[in-house]
Amino acid sequence: QQKERLESIDISGLLQELKDELADTYPERPIVLELESAKKIHGDYRELYSAVSNLANNAIKYSPDNTPVTIRWYDDRNKCLLEVEDQGIGIDTMHLPRLTERFYRVDDSRSSTTGGTGLGLAIVKHVMAAHGGELLIDSELSVGSTFTLIFPEGE
Repeated sequence: QQKERLESIDISGLLQELKDELADTYPERPIVLELESAKKIHGDYRELYSAVSNLANNAIKYSPDNTPVTIRWYDDRNKCLLEVEDQGIGIDTMHLPRLTERFYRVDDSRSSTTGGTGLGLAIVKHVMAAHGGELLIDSELSVGSTFTLIFPEGE
């Protein structure tokens, strides 16, 4: 088992790197970064990158081409928040409590069209727990979804 590589992570830099990667992969997709905090998070860069990448890729997969995916990094009182917001198909509220379960899918037909494993949000939840944070999901059918990573106060 590998030891975690804990370091002070510049989330703004991580998000800029992710935006560049997404722009290469999805050139038709506007990715909007709103970087309102300069705070850093103590943690494992690879794990955090993986978690945010997972949310951003889901946002792109489940929303129409040419609609923006917005990624925000900001402070709110004694917490740091990272939001990934899309204008996609949304998720029925009946599914929200189970979304972070391993292999849970809203609709099995999605797996063949999007190539997912059903593990993405379970991994995000695990990464957030390891970083002392939490994942909140807010969604409305036909309007879109916002996935929020809430971290304890940054540095």
